Amino acid sequence: MARPFSKSDAETFFARLKKANPEPKTELSYVNPFTLLVAVVLSAQATDKGVNKATESLFKLADTPAKMLALGEAGLSDAIKTIGLYRTKAKNVSALSRILLERHGGVVPREREALENMPGVGRKTANVVLNVAFGEKTIAVDTHIFRVANRTGLAPAKTPRDVEDALMRIVPAAYLQHAHHWLILHGRYVCTARGPKCPQCIVRDICRFAEKTGEAKPLRKPAGAKR
Repeated sequence: MARPFSKSDAETFFARLKKANPEPKTELSYVNPFTLLVAVVLSAQATDKGVNKATESLFKLADTPAKMLALGEAGLSDAIKTIGLYRTKAKNVSALSRILLERHGGVVPREREALENMPGVGRKTANVVLNVAFGEKTIAVDTHIFRVANRTGLAPAKTPRDVEDALMRIVPAAYLQHAHHWLILHGRYVCTARGPKCPQCIVRDICRFAEKTGEAKPLRKPAGAKR
């Protein structure tokens, strides 16, 4: 596990990410808090690109809980069948649409507990909705953020929740609002799982990753050579 960042390192890290991308946005397509919630639920074990392809037509038909219920679970399944686990996801989206109508007047709640009580909505999904739809300073730890936090030394920890807690402690307050998206985008396009693009990385000099790509390795002297 990498040596953790200092507060000064974290300030430098996020200052550079902000300079490169001042206003980062989610890559999921949505038109309102409800469609955002649906998109995030559908994105589990799927790519944003794949979800956007399916929801482009879906959200034209159903952009409210009432319309989604009217579409029916079968109709929803057909609309999202290109997404992995689509049958389970259709069941969850239909169920959460009903809950929104019956318990929340058709409005997506701003409370974490209420969000997490819905089918298919865990802490990560709730954090995304709270951050993107309502501007809360939350960080949703997905595989990208987990990797970046551990590989760089920004917030090394063994579980997603521990990484989230560590990030909430180390990320400077001025950067908390957008930290979630800076980290996801950095992990998605630069600090990738395989073949990280270290030569392109704007924080490589403070990153603790010991196996950076694209760096010259010191020459080994032949066996028996004089030192």
